[in-house]
Amino acid sequence: MIRASGTAGFQGQPATVSSSRLTNAVAASLAVAALSLCLIVTLTVLSTKATMAMGLPV
Repeated sequence: MIRASGTAGFQGQPATVSSSRLTNAVAASLAVAALSLCLIVTLTVLSTKATMAMGLPV
């Protein structure tokens, strides 16, 4: 079986599949999501520490 040249693999020219505006929008939304996650984790840790410092009512 002989394979025709240039029909398989990554040997051809790369094609542009998305615009730079779309790439920048996706990168910005990922950055906002990462910052939001960090904020949520920080608030959770701080509230847990504050709750543990109060102690349990007897």
